[in-house]
Amino acid sequence: MTTSSAPDARPAYVAGVACYSLWGFLPLYFHLLAKLGVGSLEMIAHRTLWSVLWAGGLVLLARQGGQVAAVLRQPKTLLLLLLSTLAIFSNWTIYVVAVNAGKVIEASLGYYINPLMNMAAGALLFRERMSLEGKIAIGLAAVGVAIQTAALGHLPLVSLGLALTFCVYAILRKQVKADAQTGLFIECAYLALPGLAYVWHLQASGAGHFGSGAPVTLLLMLAGPATVVPLALFAWSARRLPLSAVGFLQFIAPTIQFLLGVALGEAFTPMRALSFLFIWLGVAVFAYGAWRRTRVTAAV
Repeated sequence: MTTSSAPDARPAYVAGVACYSLWGFLPLYFHLLAKLGVGSLEMIAHRTLWSVLWAGGLVLLARQGGQVAAVLRQPKTLLLLLLSTLAIFSNWTIYVVAVNAGKVIEASLGYYINPLMNMAAGALLFRERMSLEGKIAIGLAAVGVAIQTAALGHLPLVSLGLALTFCVYAILRKQVKADAQTGLFIECAYLALPGLAYVWHLQASGAGHFGSGAPVTLLLMLAGPATVVPLALFAWSARRLPLSAVGFLQFIAPTIQFLLGVALGEAFTPMRALSFLFIWLGVAVFAYGAWRRTRVTAAV
């Protein structure tokens, strides 16, 4: 796999930093909805429903209607997008349920693991060279996961599930031969009908919250931009950066999430602290390796 050209790299990095910062603060949005009585499944349904409108808006702004029509005539691309849709929907579901269950810290661990998983996938699937620092970082992360398992008394399924589903999503999106907005719109379109059906069911049974008050209604509608804007930034940057670089930027989101989890009063025992220490050591080693390679490239 080739890396980005110099003129294309800077905006790609800016987009990556922006998307991960937005994802970092996303738990606060779901906490607000939960305080208003909205359940996890209703949040996810509205997320799928409003996202397709915003994704469609991006397609119109980019004047990519013709590309959407072209993709609809490509069965292989549609299949890849269907698989990426299933991956990101699984990621959304795990994340929303975990946040509402008071597991923001455990979710943040998943997003610390994910960059290292991306790096391993880049080496295995795209022949990206894995440095000594990368191997050490993955080893330290594995120790951290083992300690976290001991601290919880079971595998950190939330963490591993989030890391795996997003790694699969990143891999699939790099294979899609379509612009970010086009691919994102089709992904959202796949989810829109099931989301609409569930929201309709909730509203008809009187269990829905849409229209029950201005604050909750506006927050539910905000699910569209809260979902599409960072995803569009991610998809755009991921196609222009190597997986290892995307993984490095992703450390922004779990750091914000971890701090939010602590601020929200989630349990942070000495054993969990030790597990995060190994994860952070892995992050530091990985960051050092990335910085060293950048210096060498600049010198050349």
